[in-house]
Amino acid sequence: MRRADYSFLEPLLGSSPAKPVLLNERTGSVVASEIELAADSAARNRGLLGRSSLAPGAVMIIAPCNAIHTFFMKFTIDVVFVDRGGRVRKVYKAVRPWRIRMALGSYAVLELARDATNLQAIVVGDRLRFESVQGSQDQQ
Repeated sequence: MRRADYSFLEPLLGSSPAKPVLLNERTGSVVASEIELAADSAARNRGLLGRSSLAPGAVMIIAPCNAIHTFFMKFTIDVVFVDRGGRVRKVYKAVRPWRIRMALGSYAVLELARDATNLQAIVVGDRLRFESVQGSQDQQ
């Protein structure tokens, strides 16, 4: 398998008891620690509709997906499109309700709280990856 064909979502699909976090390899920063995957048709169609906000540190990942809309949404989000390897292809900041955004050739979209891309310095070309972390607080 070529590196470009690797799905960066594979760590979410395993049965590991460790809680994954989403990291930006370039900066080493945690992009999100609360991860929600919308990988089936119903979850992809529902997305963030019906919610009043998205918590800081949370991300909804919709896959496969190369276009989204914010019709009927109640809040503004940041949107990051990535390829199968987790490489950032497009970043849209502060996407308000009633908008459409796309990045043809993308594999997945990450929907984050407004200003998350600024706080985490996410830019086109960054590689995002999941890393499992043991709950150190659980052991105390």
